[in-house]
Amino acid sequence: MGSAPVISSTSKISAASRTRWGILAMLFVATTINYADRATIAIAGPDLAKDLGLTSLQMGYVFSAFAWSYVLAQIPGGWLLDKFGSKITYFFSIFLWSLFTLLQGFVGFFYGAAALVLLIVLRLLVGAAEAPAFPGNSRITSAWFPTHERGLAASIFNSAQYFATVAFAPLMGWMVYSFGWQSIFYFMGGLGIVIAMIWLKVIYSPKEHPGVSRSELDYIAQGGALVELDSHRQQQTPAVNTLACIKELLSSRMLLGVYIGQYCINALTYFFLTWFPLYLVQERGMNILQAGFLASLPAIAGFLGGVSGGWFSDRLLKKGYSLTFARKLPIVVGMLMSTSMIACNYVDTDALIIAIMSLAFFGKGVGALGWAVVADTSPKEAGGLSGGLFNTFGNSAGIVTPIVIGYIVHSTGSFAGALAYVGAHAALVIISYLFIVGDIKRITLSKCLNSQTTEKASV
Repeated sequence: MGSAPVISSTSKISAASRTRWGILAMLFVATTINYADRATIAIAGPDLAKDLGLTSLQMGYVFSAFAWSYVLAQIPGGWLLDKFGSKITYFFSIFLWSLFTLLQGFVGFFYGAAALVLLIVLRLLVGAAEAPAFPGNSRITSAWFPTHERGLAASIFNSAQYFATVAFAPLMGWMVYSFGWQSIFYFMGGLGIVIAMIWLKVIYSPKEHPGVSRSELDYIAQGGALVELDSHRQQQTPAVNTLACIKELLSSRMLLGVYIGQYCINALTYFFLTWFPLYLVQERGMNILQAGFLASLPAIAGFLGGVSGGWFSDRLLKKGYSLTFARKLPIVVGMLMSTSMIACNYVDTDALIIAIMSLAFFGKGVGALGWAVVADTSPKEAGGLSGGLFNTFGNSAGIVTPIVIGYIVHSTGSFAGALAYVGAHAALVIISYLFIVGDIKRITLSKCLNSQTTEKASV
C-alpha cells in the first residue's frame, strides 16, 4: 500500500531520466547472444553429427555437456558477482563464452572419438563461462528497477532466449546450409567478443552511472531498488559464510518451491534449445533450412508471451494485488498452455504442429517469471549467490533433459515419449507454485552473516 504514491508519480519522474531502460536493453542484448551461442549446437547438430560420425546418443551427451559445467559453476559464479561486482564479472563471462563458442568451429578438423571429446570439452567451457550471466541479470535488475517494474524488466531479459531464436535461428540455418556448420560458431563467437567490449562502456551501478538523474535514482530507490549494490562505497560487502548462507536459503520452503518450478520450466527450455530442430528434421522430415525458419515461429510466440507475462504481473501489482498473486497467476496460466505440446503426438500437419508449439511456448513465456521472483526474494547481502543457487536447480534440467530425450528417441525411434516427458514438467510447475511456494517475500539472512555486518544488513 505504501508504494502507491511512488507509482502515481512514475510518469513525471521517469520523463527526467530513463537510464534504467538503457541498462535493460544491454541486458537484453547480452542475453540474446548468450542464448544464440547456446543454440548454435542445436542448429549445427544434424550436419555436425553426420560429418563427425556421432550417434543420437552421443549427441545427447554433447547437448547436455553445457549444462553440467553451467550448473556446477552457478554458485562460484554468484560468489564472483557478489565479490567483484556485476560489471567486471559479467564482462569476463561474455568474453570467455564467446571465445569458446568460436573455437567449436575448429572441431571439424577432427572425427569420431577425438571430435566428440573436444566438442564436449568446449561445451563444458562455454557452460562454465556463462554461469554468472543470469544471476548477474537478476542482480542488476534488483539494483536498477523498483518492485512494480521488476516483473516486466525480468521478463524482458528472460524473453531474449526466444528473441535469440527469432533473430539468429533462420540466419544460422541459412549459414549452415550455405557455408557449413562451422561458420555459425565463427560468426557467433566473434559477435560475442564485440558485445563484451560494448558492455564495459554501457554498464554502471545506479549511483555511478553518468547519465542517471537524481529524480530517477530517488524513484527507483523509493520503489525498492537496491541502488547501493555494486557502488564503490559498497564494495566492502557484508561478509557472508557461503555454506551457511546456502543452508539458510535451502531451508526456505518458498525458495525450494521456486527452485523446483524453475527446474521444470527449464526442461521445456532445454528441449527447445537442443532437440527441437532435430525433432523437426528427424520426426517431421524437414531440412535444416526449413527447421531453422520454423523454429523461429514458436520462439516469436515465446517472446511475446514473456513480455506479456511480465507486463501482466506488474499490472496486477499496480492494481493493488499482492506480490504473491501477481507472480503466481501468470505462471499457472502460462504452464497450463504449455501442456498443450503433448497434443503434437496426435496430429500430422506441419502447420498444426508449429501452431501447437507456438501456443506452448507462448504459455512458457507468460509463466517464466522465475527471475522476477528471485529479484523479489533474494537477500541484498547475497543476491548473486541466491541467483546462482536458483539457476543451479533450474539448469540441472539441462543435464537431465537432453540425455533422457536422447535415450527415449534412441530406444523408441520416436519423439512421442519425449514430448509427453517435457509437457508433464509444465504440470509440475503448477503443482509447485500452488502447493509448495506459499507467500512470495524477500528473504532476510539471520545466520550466515559475520557478526560485525549483521547490524548493517538489518538497516
